[in-house]
Amino acid sequence: MRSLLFIPAHDERKLAKGLDSGADALIIDMEDAVPEADKARARGMCAEFVKEHRERLPLFVRVNALSTGLLLDDLAAVVRAQPCGIMLPKCMSGRDVALVDAYVSALEARDGVAAGSLRILPIVTESAAALFDMGSYSTAAGSRLCGMMWGGEDLAADVGTVANRGAQGRYTAPYELARSLTLFGASAAQVLAVDAVYTNFRDAEGLKAEAAEALRDGFSAKAAIHPAQVGPINEAFTPSAEDVAWAKQVIAAFDEAPGRGAIAIEGKMLDRPHYRAAQRVLARANIPVHS
Repeated sequence: MRSLLFIPAHDERKLAKGLDSGADALIIDMEDAVPEADKARARGMCAEFVKEHRERLPLFVRVNALSTGLLLDDLAAVVRAQPCGIMLPKCMSGRDVALVDAYVSALEARDGVAAGSLRILPIVTESAAALFDMGSYSTAAGSRLCGMMWGGEDLAADVGTVANRGAQGRYTAPYELARSLTLFGASAAQVLAVDAVYTNFRDAEGLKAEAAEALRDGFSAKAAIHPAQVGPINEAFTPSAEDVAWAKQVIAAFDEAPGRGAIAIEGKMLDRPHYRAAQRVLARANIPVHS
């Protein structure tokens, strides 16, 4: 999964457009994108959309946060529709994921949905307090956790920041820290690390640069807020033919010498971390490791 596109749950035109965007997954947004007066209508629209299109591509539903009092109504409406997963905003720690896990388990049992089939993808940096609990996801979040995503906009509002990007368009140091903590937390939990949205959807070059940096640093995917962003994100996270050939060469060399901790390829010494990196390259290309 390389790209996840946010779509407002109450906008029929954008929902239909999202299906043809080329995104690897859609996030049907019942939180920030939906005005308070439209929340109830959005639940029904979201559930119908998921039921109709869930076989076409992975569909996540961004529910309202635990603190809003709307979460249980959201879950009750959408779990029976069987989305791929739930995106949990304003997540404070792995304990929040564990609580939502319990809610979803009860609703799966109520609705005859296969136990454990829905995943949970939390947004983990939307308050300053949440940054101090990144290590909790590896021990408290359970098997439903499929990834961790960061975002800088709500965090900036919580901190009272004047701007979270500098003159060159790069995140300032506090937000680079939040990004890094998400990456390390996801790595510790062995789940997908999802980079934040690039809010200036008209700046294609800026998006390409940020997506390339995310891949370089270890993120596996990036979220999008506009269909035009999907192509550049997919391109950035799709391994080149040369990358795939290198990965296959590394894996084959290690497989031929299973007892070796290090091997030489083209005059370079490679060890087991290179083997794992090669596996990740093939995973991004949707190629079986031993094809």
